[in-house]
Amino acid sequence: MYEVEVKVEAAHDAVRPVLHELGADALGNVRQVDTYYDAPHRDFAATDEALRLRRERGPDGGDPSTVLTYKGPLVEAASKTREEVESAVDDGDATEAILSGLGFDPAATVAKDRERFDLEGFVITLDAVDGLGEFVEVETDVDREADVERAREGAVDVLRALDLDPDEGIRTSYLGLLLDAPNGAADDCE
Repeated sequence: MYEVEVKVEAAHDAVRPVLHELGADALGNVRQVDTYYDAPHRDFAATDEALRLRRERGPDGGDPSTVLTYKGPLVEAASKTREEVESAVDDGDATEAILSGLGFDPAATVAKDRERFDLEGFVITLDAVDGLGEFVEVETDVDREADVERAREGAVDVLRALDLDPDEGIRTSYLGLLLDAPNGAADDCE
């Protein structure tokens, strides 16, 4: 599966009314805390890959869900599209112990509050990222690399419909943005 995503920095208060005018369906809010891992056998920064353990909790404070994700290198220059493989895990602490036992070390964490909407098959996410600010992501998934360009063009159209400028797109992940921030905003998990 390929996750096709376009992202811009944008104030949420300006975007919410447009989402409502367009008839977007609210999908709910979540708090996510992502732990990224360094591999013992290769440099993920050099290969443009990521291994992430995501803990997610809804606004009701219920039991968190945990997902382990591998993200492959970017596959095109125009968006933040990459192959992605995810699996839910029953026990986040046990998964952390397995990764540690195999030599995968926590590198950094990224925490964010997400407000999600659906619009014509695209998920629009209003992200408030700790240490970075507010962003809007538009994404969809496709099964074949041949469908990436069409999906990207659709995501760009959604950005425009939200009165956002696709030319201001950001291809860098939140982790990369935090690591590049002057104050080193990413939590170091040494």
